[in-house]
Amino acid sequence: MRIPEETIDRIRQSADIIDVISDYVSLKKRGQNWIACCPFHNEKTPSFNVSPSRQIYKCFGCGKAGDPVRFVMDIENIGYPEALRHLAKKYGIEVAEEQLTPDELIKQNERESLFIVLNFAKDYYHSHLLTSEEGHSIGLSYFRERGFLDNTVQAFELGYSSDQWDALLQEAGRRGYRPELLEKAGLVLSKEGGKTYDRFRGRVIFPIHNVSGRVIAFGARILKTDKNQPKYLNSPETEVYHKSQVLYGIFQAKNAIRQEDICYLTEGYTDVISLHQAGIKNVVASSGTSLTIEQIRLISRFTQNVTILYDGDAAGIKAALRGLDMVLEEGLNVSVATFPDGDDPDSYVRKVGAEAFRSYLSRHSNDFITFKTDILLKDAGDNPFKRAEIISEVIQSISKIPDPIKRQVFFQKTARQLQVDEQTLISESNRMLLNQQKQQVKQQEKAGPSNRVNQQSSVSAPPDLTELLHEFPVESPPTAPKTADPLPSKNRSPLFYQEEECIRLLINYGAHELEPDISVCHYMLSELGTMEFVTPIFNKMLNEIREGFLSSEIRTADYFLRHLNQDFQHQAISLVTVRHQLSENWQKHEIYVPTEVDKLADAAFGNILRLKKLVAEQQMKEIKQLISQTNDPVESDRLMLEYMHYKKVDIEIGRLLGTVIS
Repeated sequence: MRIPEETIDRIRQSADIIDVISDYVSLKKRGQNWIACCPFHNEKTPSFNVSPSRQIYKCFGCGKAGDPVRFVMDIENIGYPEALRHLAKKYGIEVAEEQLTPDELIKQNERESLFIVLNFAKDYYHSHLLTSEEGHSIGLSYFRERGFLDNTVQAFELGYSSDQWDALLQEAGRRGYRPELLEKAGLVLSKEGGKTYDRFRGRVIFPIHNVSGRVIAFGARILKTDKNQPKYLNSPETEVYHKSQVLYGIFQAKNAIRQEDICYLTEGYTDVISLHQAGIKNVVASSGTSLTIEQIRLISRFTQNVTILYDGDAAGIKAALRGLDMVLEEGLNVSVATFPDGDDPDSYVRKVGAEAFRSYLSRHSNDFITFKTDILLKDAGDNPFKRAEIISEVIQSISKIPDPIKRQVFFQKTARQLQVDEQTLISESNRMLLNQQKQQVKQQEKAGPSNRVNQQSSVSAPPDLTELLHEFPVESPPTAPKTADPLPSKNRSPLFYQEEECIRLLINYGAHELEPDISVCHYMLSELGTMEFVTPIFNKMLNEIREGFLSSEIRTADYFLRHLNQDFQHQAISLVTVRHQLSENWQKHEIYVPTEVDKLADAAFGNILRLKKLVAEQQMKEIKQLISQTNDPVESDRLMLEYMHYKKVDIEIGRLLGTVIS
């Protein structure tokens, strides 16, 4: 099955990179671009860069890069056709494809088939709630008893499962879905005797959505009293559902979290739904599981501020506190609020209403360190040994905070709270941090030192562009070692960086004129002649540029960004994305800072010189090796003359660059 090209073009033209990425990450504007902490790897300082003008993204930390379609593929872990369909649905574009049977859809993609059958189950449960007599009398009555309105039921796609052994299984069979697929999705169970039955029988259903809104699992609550059945039942782990990585309500809450710049974290499904209905939509739940590092990082995509809402159960609060240090470690600003005994967020918001609920939170929310210290002090009383243990435990929590300024503020506040000397807390924290650093050093030593070669900064004299150094012809070393592509950073040579710089100049500034009728592309290709690059990806791009130039076409970044070759796309994104931008304050104070375009002639001239110098050095190295291996005086003299030629080139280029020759 194939999506028509005209539909693909329409999807690509409609998909805005900022709009697409904002569904998953909270972006902040910086200059002409947008930045965020990367959703593909753990980081505390933003290195994820999005360019709306070029419709591309690039992470300077992990190297991920692409366009809107590639982002959806990477973030959702789906294939190219699925990513196109995802964007088509987002922008209301109809994808005209031939109708396939359910069995053919399943065969198309195992992972996608799980989403299909889970969506079928969601629709089945939701329809059963609204249209069947059993759903109305039991399921809908329960939701209305909880105060959920019809639009809330629709927003969370709530449902009801019939109290029959195989109602879902039978309906799925009529639709053409295989029992083994239902079992993989966690919808049915099989007994040893071979009998298969529905997992969620006689329960109200809470579909669990991922960030993009696709149903990945279900939570279900039993309504009748049965000591042999758990009150709540969740889907098992599947290929598409990993409960440690999911937050209930994140799809419905993500925009509100971004706008309010704070996330309320609760424990249950009904807490989320009741608060959402009351207008407090920036709320999610950990679905009864202990908070995990993956869930914290999911929240950090949208905000750095989290308020955890607990009910009045003191024992449960103490148990939960032990696992919250990792939230501090991720750099989030954590607050905690508790409710009066007997109340949870669901019951309290229904009792007092949204405005009073917000007011209560503003008055009763404390930062995590203060809250934890208060709780532990109440337990310790006047016992000096317990107080000493508390001090150590609180220091350990403060030491997890990565920001040194925040740590200092908390030391001052906690010292007053514990009535101890501030310097004592700091000294103990320094000891803990020193031990952590020692452990990190040991791990780095085990990993091995990095052999990254830093690119040397250039100082070049402005050339006469009509004299293009043709008196120093230098060709590629015939036996230069070809390297794998892409090249690991620790194996990159100085030649790699100069080849990379050459391609960067060509695709970013190839059409710029250095002199009338002499473009950057014309000048650099003339200077390179027939030289071949050692790095495969750069050599391929260079040949593409040469082919275009022969056809009177200057192939710049846009050509490679639209190229079907994914390696070309990825490399072009890396070469056109600028990590740092000049502050606007320079312009406000009328301070002129030369741009790269202003020094383009120097940059092109210097790059060509460095390329030729490195190739000359490589040639000299190989000739010296050949001289040491030959016993023929004539051959030795010939090689020596050739060596002196390259030595002369090397010295002259060094003079032009202003470098010191040993």
